[in-house]
Amino acid sequence: MYAISRRTFLALIYFILAATLGAQDLTVDGISIRDNDWPWWRGAHRNGIANSNQSPPTTWSDSENIAWQVKVPGRGHGSPTVWGDKVFLATAEHDEDLQSVVCHDRSTGKRLWKTVVHKNGIAKKANKKASQASASVACDGERVYITFISHDAVFATALTMDGKQVWQEKITDYVIHQGYGSSPTVFKSLLLVTADTKVGGAFAGLDRKTGEIVWRRERPKFPNYMSPVVYHLSGKDQLVVSGCDLVTSLNPLTGETLWEIAGATTECVATTVTDGELIYTSGGYPENHVSAVKTDGSGEVVWKTNNRVYVPSMVVHEGFIYAVLDAGVAACWDGKTGDTKWKQRIGGTFTASLVLVGNHIYATNESGETTIFAATSDGFHQIAKNKIGDEVFASMAICSGQIFQRIARQEGDTRQEYLICIE
Repeated sequence: MYAISRRTFLALIYFILAATLGAQDLTVDGISIRDNDWPWWRGAHRNGIANSNQSPPTTWSDSENIAWQVKVPGRGHGSPTVWGDKVFLATAEHDEDLQSVVCHDRSTGKRLWKTVVHKNGIAKKANKKASQASASVACDGERVYITFISHDAVFATALTMDGKQVWQEKITDYVIHQGYGSSPTVFKSLLLVTADTKVGGAFAGLDRKTGEIVWRRERPKFPNYMSPVVYHLSGKDQLVVSGCDLVTSLNPLTGETLWEIAGATTECVATTVTDGELIYTSGGYPENHVSAVKTDGSGEVVWKTNNRVYVPSMVVHEGFIYAVLDAGVAACWDGKTGDTKWKQRIGGTFTASLVLVGNHIYATNESGETTIFAATSDGFHQIAKNKIGDEVFASMAICSGQIFQRIARQEGDTRQEYLICIE
């Protein structure tokens, strides 16, 4: 008989109970998902807000509340994607010149498969903090999708749930300025991909089943790094992107421009968020800014500040915007007016985006320290502070009371990445 540890047995029981009792079916943009999953970048609703039915831990360390941890080959900044009993992650191995997707068992961490997507095409020049696997996998329950730069071009690739390649399509030529980190977005029958570059990039909508390009839009000749996001705003679905000195709204099924205004800076990384009436954008070069733009196509910029929220994406909760500035200051602004409700230095430098669970916001800095604070406008209230690993650039995925995090440890002269499950 096959023997398993007590910890593994308890993890299996927990997952079964969460799957059968806690999970509910959701339909998001025509995709049927379970709300105990994290199916793509920033979670089921694309806004960094996790299901709060099962609360995740607020305390952990290298020896406390760690269900499992497994080594990840190479390096990447892409976040974990969770669907059913599987966890997916993109990674790049520079010495071997490979870019891959790995899949692990959600209950035990055991690697189920690794599929090499590109060989001998890793870009040699990029910002020292960038990685060649900074996009997060998207999953629709039938396939997993990833975007990489390889051989000076951006490619989108679809794999089956067991790692077999279905199709691969070139989106555009790409010249590295800082790097590439735009995650693909699943929307109804399409996969939406963005690639802004200083030689002129493209947006595209691809048929999820075949990879055929259904629509394609040329872009201005600027470097830019945001991921596409679709929200239902002002009575219609809007594919919203910021950067290249613009805030742009497209029909996600056709690529047609719904509206476009000069409301952002040139280079943006953070994904736009919304309260349903306003879109909140942020960027960091050449201008630091956070702005609020009406979603009705009127072109009105309601307010704008010069705060530097360049890389970490924000969250919106009950009419207030919560952010962590790159330089380690947490902040809360009134969503309607932009008035500062509070600011608090929490320390460190931030790349990972915020995740909101219930009334708790999780903010992880680059040294692996996570500050948990209350989502309230009446002042900064710290819940807990925990540290694991030596370096963290990827954002958390939180679902079913579990936290999935990509960390790195310095082991002698070697930097080793791990995928960990905290529960």
